[in-house]
Amino acid sequence: MKSSSVAGKPLIIEASLNGAASKELNPAVPYSDDEIVADALACMEAGAALIHNHTDEPIIGGTGELDTERYARPWRKLLELRPDAILTPTMPVGQDGVSVETRYKHVEEMASEGLLAQGLVDPGTFNISLLDEDGLFAPSEYLYRNDMADSRYYVEACRRHNIGMSVSIFEPSFLKFILAYHRAGKLPRGSMIKLYFAADELPFGMPPTATSLEAYLGMLGDWEVPWLVSSFGADCAGCGLAEAAIKRGGHVQVGLEPYAGDRTPTNVELVKEVVDIAAKYDRPIATTTEAAAMLDLPTFPVKFTQH
Repeated sequence: MKSSSVAGKPLIIEASLNGAASKELNPAVPYSDDEIVADALACMEAGAALIHNHTDEPIIGGTGELDTERYARPWRKLLELRPDAILTPTMPVGQDGVSVETRYKHVEEMASEGLLAQGLVDPGTFNISLLDEDGLFAPSEYLYRNDMADSRYYVEACRRHNIGMSVSIFEPSFLKFILAYHRAGKLPRGSMIKLYFAADELPFGMPPTATSLEAYLGMLGDWEVPWLVSSFGADCAGCGLAEAAIKRGGHVQVGLEPYAGDRTPTNVELVKEVVDIAAKYDRPIATTTEAAAMLDLPTFPVKFTQH
């Protein structure tokens, strides 16, 4: 079961704590400040080097602006306990009448405060819908929208603030955008490519299979950039995607944001499942310091100081 080509390569695990997941579906989903701090600490202790979480504000259909303090409050507490934490927020999707500066304001404010070593780049657009009673995607005008001007703004904001980039790849076109930066030699330091696969019930992304992964790796070619996989609407470990990535030298995101399955696991349990798979291939689990070096984060640890 071991692959000599990846044995010994540290594995970066990201824990994506909440997102669209609700407490009605799983009471273990953390949303309060204390829950986020406790869950993040537990996931880091279990092996997660990166932490991603949302607040309870909507990113689709809301005002288009997120409250910086709702993110910053628990993250300040977390950084007091773990100054090496690598944290990444989300952001609202594009909508008419809301500028990209407004939608990205919370990221830039937290970067200025010294809370972030990694910013978020969502470089593309896709349709948003769910299946109706006939098994068809329901008529919807919603878009997960980030146009080319928005996408370039995110990259340049990360450059201005001297932070790394968590690059979300929901569709191949998203990857084409960031590959252009790479070919042009204009990509800021500290990029990680996050390949998001999705179950058939969701209207975006390729299915969470090894075949789909190979298609993305073909696009990446010989670019030796750190990349991870995540499976929305599926079980990343249970469906085999996590193992496929680990065998190919990639990294893994798990957590209750993307998870869907017939269980009600905790975030820590999902992290530990990836740790167990990694052991089969002699992939040691990366610490936050090792992950920061692998990602070439320009600002680590962060500059936050408690006032």
